[in-house]
Amino acid sequence: MPETQVLIVGAGPTGLVLAIQLARHGIACRIIDRAAGPGEASRAMAVHARTLEFYRQFGFADQVAAAGIPMATLHLRQAGREVARLELGALGAGESRYPFILSLPQDEHERLLGAQLSALGLRVEWGVELRALAEIPGGLRATLAGPAGEESCEAAWLCGCDGAHSRVRQAIGLGFPGGTYAQRFYVADVAIAGPARPDIEANIAAQGLALLFPVRRAGMQRVIGILPPELGDRDDVTFDAVRPVAEAMLGISVERANWFSTYHVHHRVAAGFRRGRAFLAGDAGHIHSPAGGQGMNTGIGDAVNLGWKLAEVLQGQAAESLLESYEQERIGFARTLVATTDRAFTALVGTGPGSRLLRQVVLPRLAPLLLGIGPVRRRLFRTASQIRIAYPDSPLSEGRAGALAAGARLPFLEVPGGDSHAPLDGLGWRLQLHGEAAPPLRAAAAELGLPLDTFPWSAAAGRAGLARDAAYLLRPDGHIGLAWEGQDPARLRAYAAKHGLRFGQGGSP
Repeated sequence: MPETQVLIVGAGPTGLVLAIQLARHGIACRIIDRAAGPGEASRAMAVHARTLEFYRQFGFADQVAAAGIPMATLHLRQAGREVARLELGALGAGESRYPFILSLPQDEHERLLGAQLSALGLRVEWGVELRALAEIPGGLRATLAGPAGEESCEAAWLCGCDGAHSRVRQAIGLGFPGGTYAQRFYVADVAIAGPARPDIEANIAAQGLALLFPVRRAGMQRVIGILPPELGDRDDVTFDAVRPVAEAMLGISVERANWFSTYHVHHRVAAGFRRGRAFLAGDAGHIHSPAGGQGMNTGIGDAVNLGWKLAEVLQGQAAESLLESYEQERIGFARTLVATTDRAFTALVGTGPGSRLLRQVVLPRLAPLLLGIGPVRRRLFRTASQIRIAYPDSPLSEGRAGALAAGARLPFLEVPGGDSHAPLDGLGWRLQLHGEAAPPLRAAAAELGLPLDTFPWSAAAGRAGLARDAAYLLRPDGHIGLAWEGQDPARLRAYAAKHGLRFGQGGSP
């Protein structure tokens, strides 16, 4: 096997999370990026609950949450005044340990991830780019160019986390079909007169859409909007050109702009997420509208999904066929996400009568009423936070117990001494049971080296969809691999044999 087990190309959040996960398992990997150093622009902002749950497994969720700003309220504005207020803080109550949307600028986020990676003994190799890629027996040979010149790197596996213009995607010949929205957008980080505003403010007037939300604890605000038609084709647009429109729509006075850019929004999904020993993750595999702040979180979800599977295969804990489930699980979600965000985004930013009706009537009048309905509120949070992502059609998903089919995320549930997610550490499979574990199941778990977590049965467990005394085999990412009632240990042994799983032999942090 090549000395480098995994080569990661791209050191944004997706690549960093993948490297962290592999390093925690003791996998020998390299992470390179063609940029000279970490990014300084804030770019992606929203960090959702599912991402923080993964970070909790890695041991640094609270540090990330403390660095950001939980956004508790959405204010809807029209004609310079507030017309509706949506309380977001209660959306996810009881659904996750992190029932909020966290605002954290990408550059600060990346610095936190970089520090975690360094603590694991691995650093990003900046200024190193991929020039060519070739297959070799048992791996790939990458030609890299960096400050010391050109070199050859042999790796067993490679992952392209190198963004929308991915060199890896081009090198392995995967197409990137999709399109581009007609509107041109602007984004700016600004300081406003008066106290910083900690919530999300959205103008939903007939003339378009504009957003304001906190970006840094130092008091900076992010402004996003659509360029007026008369500016849409100009290359020399500055913030001063959009300042009057932005200030009027959002009811602010800007004292200074620290950063300003314009851009077009694309919607694309790669033709595949794997070719041979090379994978795609994050923006290299999918890009879409910023509706809901899903992009970065989806890339991190890709990295988590791929990371534990690569680690288990490389450590001989699973059959290589396990890796086939990565594309099957993640590309379906990416396609669905692009389709849904496309519809939502088109409706929000459109100029037709339907879009104007949505902005002027439906959102301000109906949204507050709908969010007052518990099931609607919970569904919205589960969808936006990505805790609703499930893989029922995955080859790794087998069985059903209670209301939970295999492939679902383990529900978050308060239990004596903690919660149902507390034992999850991202390093290996676990068995969880709410009720009583029979001796044969306990013996099988011990024999297989599989940790067994049992909690007293409760009415709350039933409401969460769990079945009393049912067994749930949890993958390292916290999704259910196998669910079955009756506790027959033969089901567990058969599942392990089917996927070549060897429990209890993973790496350590």
